[in-house]
Amino acid sequence: MTTKTKEVPLNLEPRSRRFAANSRPAFGIEKWLLRRLLKAMRDPPLTLRLWSGEQIHGSSQPSEVTLHIKEPQALWGILANPDLYFGDAYSDGTIEVDGDLLRMIELATLHRPQLVGETGPLGLSIRLLAPTPRTNNLKASRHNIHHHYDLGNDFYRLWLDHQYMQYTCAYFPDPAMILEDAQVAKMEHVCRKLQLKPGDTVVEAGCGWGGLAHYMAERYGVTVRAYNISHEQVSFAIEKAKLSGLQGKVEYIEEDYRNITGEYDVFVSVGMLEHVGRRNYRALGGVIDRCLKSHGRGLIHSIGRNAPRLMNRWIEKRIFPGAYPPALSEMMSIFEPYDLSILDIENLRLHYAKTLEHWLQRFEEHRVGISEEFDERFVRAWRLYLTGSICAFKLGDLQLFQLLFSRGDDNRLPWSRKYIYGAD
Repeated sequence: MTTKTKEVPLNLEPRSRRFAANSRPAFGIEKWLLRRLLKAMRDPPLTLRLWSGEQIHGSSQPSEVTLHIKEPQALWGILANPDLYFGDAYSDGTIEVDGDLLRMIELATLHRPQLVGETGPLGLSIRLLAPTPRTNNLKASRHNIHHHYDLGNDFYRLWLDHQYMQYTCAYFPDPAMILEDAQVAKMEHVCRKLQLKPGDTVVEAGCGWGGLAHYMAERYGVTVRAYNISHEQVSFAIEKAKLSGLQGKVEYIEEDYRNITGEYDVFVSVGMLEHVGRRNYRALGGVIDRCLKSHGRGLIHSIGRNAPRLMNRWIEKRIFPGAYPPALSEMMSIFEPYDLSILDIENLRLHYAKTLEHWLQRFEEHRVGISEEFDERFVRAWRLYLTGSICAFKLGDLQLFQLLFSRGDDNRLPWSRKYIYGAD
């Protein structure tokens, strides 16, 4: 496996500079704070095992998971800012989970204490320590995308679907589908919503490895111009289009969505809005308004939330810099200034949880090779990211919205939604 980027998205302090690890028993204040924390969590079926071997139980019921805190510094980091430092400590191995990692994250989420709630003291410290959302200007966007997507095509090829390398939510009309079929079903679902027909011109903002543009051109006879700022992804997409004989039908452009030119029948964006930043939504709406023909239609597919809230601090800092999943109310600033009408909204969050389960299983199957190419911290960080994301979608913290839209005066909307679901 070869990649151009060996960067591990963790900036952890060298172990040699840390507090001496297992040389002392836990202080009374440390044990008291942990007991108070478990009490605030309503005594979950969780055991905390400290570096000294001492154990603190959260419930009289049998423990489902044991969290092994190996160093005092890991404990104090979690107490100071759990949203950031748990991820760092797990990635670095100073925290281990004895038992199922997903279940541990579920327990922590379901029993999230008032101490770290919106009005709790730890919640207040988290908000005060958290930076303001990144601006995601042209320069910053390129850096953020490079950090995540240019880790190397070979890395992503190991655990995404083999045919189209779709790094977005699949669609499982049959829950027993394999990942490859579910990703094709997602693209077909998008195409039906957009009512594609031969001869349509399509512009795609943020095309990944080019799978959707490829599918639309090949299956529906449309012409697609796709924009993306990941060099690795665009190079892959161009080469695949050549091998498939789609030159002239698909054009991949290594450029920011803000620089889209031309007019099109269809605008589509799948999995890019999370990287736009809420300050740029009106600008994105302006791009859509500028490039969409008078009777055009469009679709935006994005991770979202039920209410405005920043991305988990650890994921935003270590995995997805600049990421922000919007609430529907925030997404409306894309459409409202330009009289763009929402035709259909669908939430596919459980489909994303299942997609992530497939990704995690394949990631774990290739864990040894990934560790050799990067390192063990990288493997642990991505395991936590994928597992935590499963939990977030299952428990409703994250949503997956598909918004279909058109011009406000377009009266060609079908009388029923059969055109979307008739083939499922």
